Amino acid sequence: METLTQRTINLAPGCRCHTPPPPPQARHQLLFFRRGRLSWSHHTTLPQAHLTAVARRTSRDHDATKHAFKSILVGLPKPCGGEYGKFFSLPALNDPRIDRLPYSIRILLEAAIRHCDNFQVTESDVEKIIDWENTSPKQAEIPFKPARCILMDNTGVPAVVDLAAMRDMMPKLGCDPYKINPLIPVDAVIDHAVRVDVARSCDALDRNQELEFDRNKERFAFLKWASTAFHNMQVFPPGSGTVHQVNLEYLARVVFNEDGIMYFDSVVGTDSHTTMANCLGVAGWGVGGIEAVVAMLGQPMGMVLPGVVGFKLTGRLRDGVTTTDLVLTMTQLLRKHGAIGKFVEFYGVGVGELSLPARATIANMSPEYGATMGFFPVDQVTLEYLKLTGRSDETVSMIEAYLRANKMFVEHHEPETDRVYSSYLELDLSEVEPCVAGPKRPHDLVPLKEMKSDWHSCLDNKVGFKGYAVPKEEQGKVVKFDFHGRPAEIKHGSVVLAAICSSTNTSNPSVMIGAGLLAKKASELGLEVKPWIKTSLTPGSVVTSEYLKHSGLQESLNQQGFHLAAHGCATCVGNSGDLDECVSAAITENDIVAAAVLSANRNFEGRVNPLTRANYLASPPLVVAYALAGTVDIDFDKEPIGVSKGGKEVFLRDIWPSDEEVEQVIKSSVQTQMFRQVYESIMKRNPRWNELPVPEAALYPWDPNSTYIRKPTYFNGMSMSPPGPPTVKEAYCLLNLGDSITTDHISYSGKIPDGTPAARYLRECGVDPKNFSSYGGRRGNNEIVMRGAFANMRIVNKLLDGQAGPWTIHVPTGEKLYVFDAAMKYKSEGHDMVIIAGAEYGSGSSRDSAAKGPMLLGVKSVIAKSFERIHRSNLVGMGVIPLCFKAGEDADSLGLTGRERYTIGLPTNIAEIRPGQDVTVTTDNGKSFTCTLRLDTQLELAYFNHGGILPYIVRNLAEQAK
Repeated sequence: METLTQRTINLAPGCRCHTPPPPPQARHQLLFFRRGRLSWSHHTTLPQAHLTAVARRTSRDHDATKHAFKSILVGLPKPCGGEYGKFFSLPALNDPRIDRLPYSIRILLEAAIRHCDNFQVTESDVEKIIDWENTSPKQAEIPFKPARCILMDNTGVPAVVDLAAMRDMMPKLGCDPYKINPLIPVDAVIDHAVRVDVARSCDALDRNQELEFDRNKERFAFLKWASTAFHNMQVFPPGSGTVHQVNLEYLARVVFNEDGIMYFDSVVGTDSHTTMANCLGVAGWGVGGIEAVVAMLGQPMGMVLPGVVGFKLTGRLRDGVTTTDLVLTMTQLLRKHGAIGKFVEFYGVGVGELSLPARATIANMSPEYGATMGFFPVDQVTLEYLKLTGRSDETVSMIEAYLRANKMFVEHHEPETDRVYSSYLELDLSEVEPCVAGPKRPHDLVPLKEMKSDWHSCLDNKVGFKGYAVPKEEQGKVVKFDFHGRPAEIKHGSVVLAAICSSTNTSNPSVMIGAGLLAKKASELGLEVKPWIKTSLTPGSVVTSEYLKHSGLQESLNQQGFHLAAHGCATCVGNSGDLDECVSAAITENDIVAAAVLSANRNFEGRVNPLTRANYLASPPLVVAYALAGTVDIDFDKEPIGVSKGGKEVFLRDIWPSDEEVEQVIKSSVQTQMFRQVYESIMKRNPRWNELPVPEAALYPWDPNSTYIRKPTYFNGMSMSPPGPPTVKEAYCLLNLGDSITTDHISYSGKIPDGTPAARYLRECGVDPKNFSSYGGRRGNNEIVMRGAFANMRIVNKLLDGQAGPWTIHVPTGEKLYVFDAAMKYKSEGHDMVIIAGAEYGSGSSRDSAAKGPMLLGVKSVIAKSFERIHRSNLVGMGVIPLCFKAGEDADSLGLTGRERYTIGLPTNIAEIRPGQDVTVTTDNGKSFTCTLRLDTQLELAYFNHGGILPYIVRNLAEQAK
């Protein structure tokens, strides 16, 4: 329970405040949103008018007498009398097309029916979804309102900063600031701040948490303030776990039952792996922070009705093959098949052979295989998991009854119904082999038996996604060094970092127990991980720690250096911490291609650690195995992993646990009471958070001297009139980029190095270099966001003739400058800027800072071969024009060097622009080419006309208030 002792609000003179602010003496308590309900304590003393207005804003009441689909609003009876509530019955529509719809599309249909007011959502929208089989290929646009929203701190802080700034803006437009308030449940989990500064130590967890809090106290105070200043917002303290695992184990409702109305759970989140909830039959995906704000404020999200890939699973995994092996195999298959912008829906008897945590791993990696969702309909396995994780029997019975009544419950042993998909894939689970993925992309699959030969090919190949161009004579080089008094050595392929991390795998007891058993067997034989390898364990749930401790396997992991270091993302998002200085020196001074092995979902170059140029994704047991081997240059079938204390060679097969061994430990150690006890106390577990003081004001008291939380400037000078489409004339190219530029390249999350533009700014603000922290941690300050744009040391800009790093060429002078400095120079000279890129621009994390940063630099347009779904949407949201080269064309084929000046022939009257139209781009040297405008919907055109999503929402809400 959080206490707000005084809520104050300062209104501009003449402001028409439709909701009276509470008097200074008002004291009330706001009960946290638990399982979907917001309630007030009995001693609330706010004015009744204020409470009535709040109730109006948060109410989910449906007026059945006015609803367009009132005829299908029916009661759901309980087995023993009475009813659970009322629901909009899809079968009651008596439309045979609905039976052919994929389950995932039916969730969109129910949401459209429930929200149908013939204003924001119309009966025509409902018809488009029912007729999905015909409308989806035509790229039909529909509105979607999710049931709730989740945030993680790195992207959540900027979103809440935007909310606070929008609330500030409303009085200046003569309107009620309380109009800026979430209308759906919002849960923020602080999981991206923790870094593995301390590893291989029994006190690593506490020391890392202490350092995390010292570095991020201001950010944490801001989020704690938000949880009291905004209704419907709950913040989970640092150390609670990752947002996805907390969502899976606790927050996900599967079915809402709110104010007597039942409906499907759906969620958007400011992390691309929000898809993990798809394993529970929850429709959800990642969005940028600005789109999350749209959802929070009850506005419809415009989306193109997606195609659905039907992925049929048969058979079952062989003994010794993990879910990680399966999901990496699927990632490669789906990338080849083509799933970008689509839903993937899994079906077939093989689905019934997968545990719920196994499905969670597959759903989690939807962004890696390019899909918007990786959806598993609810079955008996889902219900058993809900019970295991502490949901009550009554709740689970209600969920099952609702799903069966709406024909959304699946029995895998029954004959398949005649559902239709846009395309089809099939996989026999028994054919999946052990594998890893890397060294630079998650969809570059490497069968384990081919790893050694693949590694040598990577050393030989030219620099690229599968190459390092190491000369033959250099490939066998061995570097010897002193590691704190012990002789040590590394070579190309030596593992210097091994991390069991990420909710992708740490949510799955089978692979976590498997890692513990492998460590135990290795210790019993006398094998041990070399001390200069940085090893760590950062599970996404406190429950994982509980069952590892209960089983005794945490002690075995400790013996191999995998001490518990955090409950959060850590290494998965690049917060791996520094390597030991002597290891770092051995790598950098000898140009060693060092390796990291981690149980994460992404391994883009420069993401995991600046010094590990080769990064492989693997199951937790394989992470331990590669740490023991000390190298990725090994064939586990033919070469020993080590030598036992008796002098006998030990192979991986000698210590790999059987499925039966793993299952026995799971049955005895993973218990329902663990979930209940952890989540009953989750809000009180962090004493540092409990003692953190926060401002008691409805309007945030911005500190102009803060370097963490700064009021954004993009509302400055805003009026009620939209500015209209911008012009782009004779723009210079800020960067000329190739394929697969990720949001890690565009908006780096890692440590801020001294000497960079961000570091210069912090020094000017009086910040000591030891407190620079990370780009990700400072995204609540747009001064850092724009200085962090393209700050990744591994980004390759063609203007620099292949040199990697955060620089570019200022074309008029030929100067080599930091990207930020070049952009500021262009702006001071009055020049527009564009970016040229290849395919899959903006892949990776959903962070909207990757759109905010370029916008703040002054970039007007990005011209690319293709865009990742979320990033394209983020660019639109920030008013940056996304253009796509025509099929078969790119900058190279058109002879563009990036040294030209570009003019984009887009009308200045929004009425003359249509979604997806052709746009002519001309250059100052006489070239001309046609691009496709990637403003995909009419709603996106409206955003564009207003200069972005946020100004559009502020103006709309202000207009409604008047």
